[in-house]
Amino acid sequence: MAQERLKFVVPGDDPPQIQGSPHLDRLKPYGDLDLYLDRPQSMEEQLRRAAGAHVILNTRGAVKWFAPALQALPDLRLIATCSIGVDSIDVAAASACGVAVANQPGRTAPVVAEHILGLMFAAAKRAAFQTSELKAGRWTLKQNVMLQGKTLGVVGTGNVGREVARLANLLGMRCLAWTFNPSPERARELGVEFVDLDALLRQSDVISLHVRLSDESRHIIGAREFGLMKPGALFINAGRGELVDTPALIEALQSDHLAGAGLDVFEHEPLPPDHPLLACEQVVLTPHVADQTPEGVELLNEGVVSNVIAFLEGRPQNIVT
Repeated sequence: MAQERLKFVVPGDDPPQIQGSPHLDRLKPYGDLDLYLDRPQSMEEQLRRAAGAHVILNTRGAVKWFAPALQALPDLRLIATCSIGVDSIDVAAASACGVAVANQPGRTAPVVAEHILGLMFAAAKRAAFQTSELKAGRWTLKQNVMLQGKTLGVVGTGNVGREVARLANLLGMRCLAWTFNPSPERARELGVEFVDLDALLRQSDVISLHVRLSDESRHIIGAREFGLMKPGALFINAGRGELVDTPALIEALQSDHLAGAGLDVFEHEPLPPDHPLLACEQVVLTPHVADQTPEGVELLNEGVVSNVIAFLEGRPQNIVT
């Protein structure tokens, strides 16, 4: 495959991530690149951009690849993501079409974990609320939350969850954890105590969500789960928006059952300007940018190109099955 002249396509680099990256030059010996800087506005436009592509480089899930689109691209052999998640791609349909999918598991875990800690501190210290009060000319005193000595519940102990637990231990927090596959060995390695999910929700002062989105985990946190949380708990989600029942989260915030939330992901992105989350006082919101530091972007851009080249040279890596 590497001996023929190939066609690489970035069907929509929006928001910007890979445009201008020097790593794209590494693909020149293998083929030619079509780079589009905006999102396709229709399926017809999406397929026109990808027509004849052997490899698609998908940035930040801006373009979705489900069965009808995949079946319309007979030359396609690989979709490589500039991300860890692959929920913008129907992996089973891709496999049925002979298309491999490569992601970058754990590559930016330290970057994302630092952002999560930032959300946790911002929510605990009421940063967004107190800033908005001062900007409105009000000197509103509201108690903050001290995190040292508190209990953090880590839901999901993959690459990001384990790094969050490590940092929380350094802060002097007690770490509870829940995962689909707990073991005493992993508990010792991560410095956590594995408990069932209900126990974690009842005991934790802060809950941070890290499980991969799947049919099994969709809306893993809903009205029942928020009801189990301590009054005054903080909730953090930088995993996927669909892990949470958003109306239930809004109710928990508006009723003051939760003291606050820090969110980097949402069920609908971009977040609509009239979304009720925006009316909640004690929330800290960022637009799905947990890995978007210069260091994180560099890691992802280098990783996606390395995955493509490895595939073309017959040594595929990070293939999702």
